[in-house]
Amino acid sequence: MKLRVRHELRYAYSAAVSLEPHTLYLYPRIYPHQRLLDYQLFIDPVPGNLVMNVDVEGNVQQVIYINNQTDSLVVRAEMEVESDLYNAYDFVLFPFETQRIPFNYSEADRKLLEPYLERSAVTTLIEQYARQMAAEAKWKTVPFLSHLCTTIRNNFVYENRAVGPATSPEVTLISRKGSCRDYAVLYIAACRSIGLAARFVSGYLYGNPQQEHELHAWAEVYLPGAGWRGFDPTEGSVVINHHVSLAASFYHDRLPPLAGIFRGAARSTMQASISISGTE
Repeated sequence: MKLRVRHELRYAYSAAVSLEPHTLYLYPRIYPHQRLLDYQLFIDPVPGNLVMNVDVEGNVQQVIYINNQTDSLVVRAEMEVESDLYNAYDFVLFPFETQRIPFNYSEADRKLLEPYLERSAVTTLIEQYARQMAAEAKWKTVPFLSHLCTTIRNNFVYENRAVGPATSPEVTLISRKGSCRDYAVLYIAACRSIGLAARFVSGYLYGNPQQEHELHAWAEVYLPGAGWRGFDPTEGSVVINHHVSLAASFYHDRLPPLAGIFRGAARSTMQASISISGTE
């Protein structure tokens, strides 16, 4: 399947402003079953410099430098990705004892995974909920991850909330409602509560009309023998070939598609548009 994404951000300022360096997370993070066929980035005004980096978590980061004052900023990314259908469960957890939870990561892995095991958002209620899901899955690792995913999908009310930070996982759990980023943050907290390393992923989803005109969010869990594997509680399924990832992080609020500040006595407005299409 070929997935095409067009993501445009338009900023208007009520007076001319100076722009500090702006950071973009608008370059696709490619996985083994995906290939980047084309990528175009359009910026107006044309930046004096554009630097492509790999950030501390392995994401492609683009930094733009606008030299002159401006009353507008337009950033548009267009990308085409070939994404093969594959069996996302085609792996063997090894060592074999990791097929049941809780388990311990190897010492070497744990040192690298420590940020993704952090429990600051884990409360007693979150841990009780995760343990209930684990018990219903007979404390088997992969069935737990799938069961948690489908349970959130089937028992929570989806809210379309385009802006603002994610709700705390406990509030989402109590209210039984939230956006895709709220679901992902709850999923991550539940996984970490029983010792599974998990991280937040930002990107796009094709095939769900509700998600095809906005950024999407899901979670990845690190499994020995399988590596990072995606689970989407909004869809209630494992991530296969309909997702295009932009970035993954311990911090759910660290991955805006465009971030930066302006200097000047002006008000700003922002418009965003996203379109996703797919062909077999």
